[in-house]
Amino acid sequence: MKSNIKHLYIHIPFCSSICAYCAFTKFYYSEDLVIRYLSALSKEINEKYKGDELDTIYIGGGTPSSLSIHALSMLKDITDKLNKSKTCEFTFEVNPDVSFDKLDIIKSIGVNRLSIGIETINNKFYKSIERFNDKRKIVKLISYCKKLFPNISVDLMYGFSSETVDDLDKDLDFVLSLGINHISIYALQVEEHTKLYINKYNELDDERLNKMYYHIDDKLRSYGYNHYEISNFAKEGFESRHNNSYWENKMYYGFGVGASGYIGDVRYRNTNNLLNYENGKYITEYEKLEIYDKMVYEMILGLRLKKGVSIKGFKKKYHKDIFDAFKIDDLIKEGCLEVKNDRIYIPVKYWFVENSILERFV
Repeated sequence: MKSNIKHLYIHIPFCSSICAYCAFTKFYYSEDLVIRYLSALSKEINEKYKGDELDTIYIGGGTPSSLSIHALSMLKDITDKLNKSKTCEFTFEVNPDVSFDKLDIIKSIGVNRLSIGIETINNKFYKSIERFNDKRKIVKLISYCKKLFPNISVDLMYGFSSETVDDLDKDLDFVLSLGINHISIYALQVEEHTKLYINKYNELDDERLNKMYYHIDDKLRSYGYNHYEISNFAKEGFESRHNNSYWENKMYYGFGVGASGYIGDVRYRNTNNLLNYENGKYITEYEKLEIYDKMVYEMILGLRLKKGVSIKGFKKKYHKDIFDAFKIDDLIKEGCLEVKNDRIYIPVKYWFVENSILERFV
C-alpha cells in the first residue's frame, strides 16, 4: 500500500577523509565493500519503499561521485526501480574532480540537478579540508555539466582560520563567473571525530562570521540571487525543491547508512555500522512524534525559510493557532519574529542568530 510520500533521500557515505568515522574515503576505496553496501541499500529500498510517485530524489552523503563506473551502474539499477513523477527533481552530489565518463553515467541515471562541492578555490584554505581545486579544471567541468544538467548548484564554505572578507570575495567572484543558478554556502564547523577537531583547527569568532555572512547576503542578492533560506541562494525558479521539502516539514524516505527519514509519526536515523546495516538492522534512532512535537518541527524548520510559516496553513494542519501553541509575543516585541499577512518569519537581519531564536520554541 502506497504511503503518499513524495520525497526520497539516498545516503552514499563516501565522504572525504575529513570525516574520521567514515569507512569510505577517497584515500581508501574497496570495491568489494562498495558492492556489499549497494547490495544492502537495494535490499533496504526493496523492503521499505512503497512505490510512491516521487517529486524529488536526492543522492548525497558527501561524495557519491567517488563510486566507480561499475558501482554507479549498480546504483542506476537501484534507482530505476523508483517511481518518478514527470517533473521529478533528481539531485546528485559530486566532487569537482569527477570524470566526464562518470557524469555521463550520472546523467543516464535520470539526474537533472547536480550539486558540486567546490567549497573553496583559495589555496590558503583548501588543503585544510584535503581538497585541491584547479580553477581551470572547474571551469571546464561546469561547461561540460551545463550540456548535461539543466540545474546546477555549487557548495561553498567560509569561516576558515585567518580568512578575510577579501579571501571570501575570491571564492564568491569565481562562482559568480560560472553562471550558476543555485549557491549553498555554509560556515565551517569543526565537529568532533574529524581531523580538523583532532588537529585543533581554529574557528573564526562569531563577530567575524557575522560580518562575512551579511557580506555574502549583500553580494549575492546584488547579483540577482534570492536568499530564500538561511544558507541558500537561487535565481528565480531554481530553489531546491528537495531541500524545501525538509524545511516545510514534509515526510520523506531516508535510505542508506547514516540516512535520516520522516514517515508517519516517526523520525528516524539509520545506523552508521555497515555490518548492522547489511544484516537488516537499519534504524538506530527512533523518535515517535506527538502532535506538539510535530508543531515544534514545523516552526524550527519552517523559520529557516525567508517566507517563514503560513499561519493559516499551520492551523489547517494542526487544528491549533500558532499564537496559542507557542508563547512568541516576546520574540515579536523584540523584533526577532515578524508577522505579515499570512506569514510569520525571522527578519534577515536576525538570520545569523537564528539558532538562538529557534531554541526558544523547544
